[in-house]
Amino acid sequence: MNRRDLARLAEKAKPTAIDRLIAWHNPERGLRRQRARLAMAFASAYSGANLSRRTMSGWTTTRGDADSDIIADLPTLRRRSADLERNNPIARGAINTKVAHTIGVGLTPRPSIDRKILGLSEDRADEIEESQKREFALWAESAESDHAKTLNFYQRQALLLRNMLVRGDCLSIMVDSGNGPYSLAEQLVEADRISNPGNARDTSTLCAGIERTESGQPIACHVARGHPGSSIAGYRQSQTWDRIPFFSKNGRRNAIHLFRQQRIAQTRGVPDLATVIEPLRQLGDYSDAALTQAVVAGLFTAFVTSEGSGLASMQPTSETGAKSTDDDFKMGAGAILDLAPGESVSFANPGIPNAQFGPFVQAMAEQIGAGLELPYELLMMHFTASFSASRAAILMAWAFFVQLRTYFISIYCSEIRAAWMDEAVASGRLVQPGYFSDPLIRFAYQQCTWNGPAMPEIDQVKAVTAAEKMEDRGYKTAQQATAELTGGDWEQNIAQIGKEQRRRADNKVQNETQQN
Repeated sequence: MNRRDLARLAEKAKPTAIDRLIAWHNPERGLRRQRARLAMAFASAYSGANLSRRTMSGWTTTRGDADSDIIADLPTLRRRSADLERNNPIARGAINTKVAHTIGVGLTPRPSIDRKILGLSEDRADEIEESQKREFALWAESAESDHAKTLNFYQRQALLLRNMLVRGDCLSIMVDSGNGPYSLAEQLVEADRISNPGNARDTSTLCAGIERTESGQPIACHVARGHPGSSIAGYRQSQTWDRIPFFSKNGRRNAIHLFRQQRIAQTRGVPDLATVIEPLRQLGDYSDAALTQAVVAGLFTAFVTSEGSGLASMQPTSETGAKSTDDDFKMGAGAILDLAPGESVSFANPGIPNAQFGPFVQAMAEQIGAGLELPYELLMMHFTASFSASRAAILMAWAFFVQLRTYFISIYCSEIRAAWMDEAVASGRLVQPGYFSDPLIRFAYQQCTWNGPAMPEIDQVKAVTAAEKMEDRGYKTAQQATAELTGGDWEQNIAQIGKEQRRRADNKVQNETQQN
């Protein structure tokens, strides 16, 4: 037991004021209390907190706040996470899987305004929802909504989520494009550009590029105009920073900081791969070594052992430019080489690849999948188990995808749509009485549901049958079932089906008329 443990035990066994009072009145009883207190000090309530055990004595931990534990490691974590996402197939596959099933081709809004609060009839509410759909599509499906004039709103969703997972966080700044029917546009910023001006040290009100009040409320972010990893000449000498308030003076949102907050008072996000960086790297090295071993096993090399020095001279071959002094000897079919006296030939047999490679990689991938909240089947895209096991893996992963999607919608999609609607109503493109007069009315007009990729189904027939039963018993609506099965919109489907049925009827009448 070291001195630290002895000091800790002595502190825990130290008599209290009550102990001293009892010992003064009744020394025998006081001695018993002191013995009991000393025994409790030796017997830790949790074995994990016991410092005297050999297995726990070397465990060093920290007790810092969120930023103390995170900020210093972030640059290294970002670089390593990005490198794994570029070069490690498992890491790349994990990020691709999360983006594909959370965002897909984009999360689309379906307006569902609160008719009761607004006091609207069904027909009038439907008209407003249809106008919201059309106007939002006009903005969202145009590249004019992107400051770089490159991606539309739905394409930017996947890019933002990928950056948030790989680099920990990212920033969306709302700027005035000055083009098209709407001036609202987004400027996307990578996490590396968010930093303290002049790379100054962190303070209580400025940490890792995020400016806060004394109470800890984020109020602005500082963005470097160039990327710190840029190779442009003279970049470091000419670097400047812009201060971007999160909200303007009138309460309008100016920027959205996207990251998954996992601790209270956390300022910056942590890459999704952070907890599995080391096993991913080591597993990648092991896979490379196994691949090299497999390649070597397919080679056949001969070595000449000699008591003298070097190989005997060889006759030139038909190879272009061949000489008797060549040192790049080659093997040929039925070739006969002259050996010097005392020389013999031996052959290298590297053997077959490690037979335990597959089981070991699977065991490691299962642990990595647990850290990434992805079952082994989805992480490795390997569905060879039973139907029940494969479906269970999909259901477990889907619970995570829904959670991540809900979080992404709340911190990004809903905020962007609210900013768009503010401009649409202010410019008169949307007529929504009372929108700016009451926050509750504004909230009622902004209500909508977001549809995304549907959960993969191994057996579509069983899924449809279950959905029909739940719909018949009132557990789900037709809209909910449609969104879950296909990711579509039930009302749009009904309108399209009606149109197709009318077309079929018209074609049938035309065919009958032509035949007659």
